[in-house]
Amino acid sequence: MELARELADFLGSVEQRLGTMLADGNAGPGVKGDTLMEAARHLCIGTGGKRARPMLVRLFGGAVGIAPERLVDVAVASEMIHSSSLLHDDVVDAGMYRRAKPTVNARWGNIVAVMSGDLILSTALHRLSNLDARLTQSALAVVVEMSRAAITEVEARGNLELPLERLRYIAEGKTGSLFGWCGSAAATLAGHPEAAQRFDLFGRRFGVAFQIADDIRDVLGTDPGKPRYADVLSGTPSLPILLAVARDATLKSKLKDAWAFTTVNPERTRAIGDAIEATGAVELALERMNRELDAAVDALGPYGQQGTGTELVDWARKLSVGMSAQAQERSRAA
Repeated sequence: MELARELADFLGSVEQRLGTMLADGNAGPGVKGDTLMEAARHLCIGTGGKRARPMLVRLFGGAVGIAPERLVDVAVASEMIHSSSLLHDDVVDAGMYRRAKPTVNARWGNIVAVMSGDLILSTALHRLSNLDARLTQSALAVVVEMSRAAITEVEARGNLELPLERLRYIAEGKTGSLFGWCGSAAATLAGHPEAAQRFDLFGRRFGVAFQIADDIRDVLGTDPGKPRYADVLSGTPSLPILLAVARDATLKSKLKDAWAFTTVNPERTRAIGDAIEATGAVELALERMNRELDAAVDALGPYGQQGTGTELVDWARKLSVGMSAQAQERSRAA
């Protein structure tokens, strides 16, 4: 219970700092308010986001004994880097809703969404530069990696021959790299270079597993934040889809035909989704997810048994158990 209160207090501090950093800035003479910051707050403040990255920063920091107050700016930066990528993703995907709210590009247009993302990112990096120049340098490297992974994902749309290694590269770049930075940044501040390397590897493997879990939820329909089979609708070759078409050539042909059109009607989408499940692709994806989680836990080494490192291990185990339970529940309901 004590740790739960400490974590809640830490996230409260993160929310407060985030609100301060996204307050209206100097929008210019005669201008009321700051459109870019208003758009940023629309995405970032009070939207029910998971705050997984700030939580990781706190848990990584606790594993090396660094005071929570020294981690707040790092946690805020991790959330702002993530948020800037979401703003850009929604423009690329022409997304209209995120977390049950209209996206920034739906409400203000693509120009505001892109520039707001740029402003959030530069604000985060500037804050880090005042904290520790090493963190700015490593964060910039992560942004480069995230950007390369994002364009690779765009180029992979509709490609049912995408190698699984390439799909993993996308997941590690878009999600795992920032998860890993949350750990390496906390350990760098604490002066623990070995922990920085171990935490980065844990975060990367955990991030890949995190993405696989999202792909599985899409098939199972257990993600409340988006419609079921969103990957089928968008032409995204997720892990379950690629595993399924490797087992069923007929399904591969049906998907190619469906993706040849701009939209896929609901009946066809459901039929394809049912066919994906029937191949056993969900179970295969779960196996791959669990291998990533096992490797993540192994990467922690001794840090997984000290301080809040045990909570990192527990988080990985809970993800495994939770996703398996969702798959079993879906199987019983089918």
